[in-house]
Amino acid sequence: QVQLTESGGAAVQPGDSLRLSCSSSEPAFRNYAMAWFRQAPGQEREFIAAIDWSAKFTMYIASVKGRFTISRDNAKGTVFLEMRMLTPEDTATYYCAGDATSYGSSSYKDWRNWGQGTQVTVSS
Repeated sequence: QVQLTESGGAAVQPGDSLRLSCSSSEPAFRNYAMAWFRQAPGQEREFIAAIDWSAKFTMYIASVKGRFTISRDNAKGTVFLEMRMLTPEDTATYYCAGDATSYGSSSYKDWRNWGQGTQVTVSS
């Protein structure tokens, strides 16, 4: 079990960029695959991207590929989500998730550790 804390959410305009961070002070973090999900009001939590514990492998959903980049710094216990060319459809609460065995799964049910979420709003 690791405690995760997201930050970096903001209200931005279409076309802007934003970087989200998710931090943990627990040593187990470096052994966990990490993922970002998002949830818009009235919708199910949606998988966005994941990174394995070593940062050698990443995966993305089609709608963010080429715009979003997931990365991690295990020495700092942090995973990042760089978001470019944001659109109103990216508006949601963004959550980071971690699990030792769930890299490859896009189902939120398979990820056992969650942050509290950070709000991203994209509007003109």
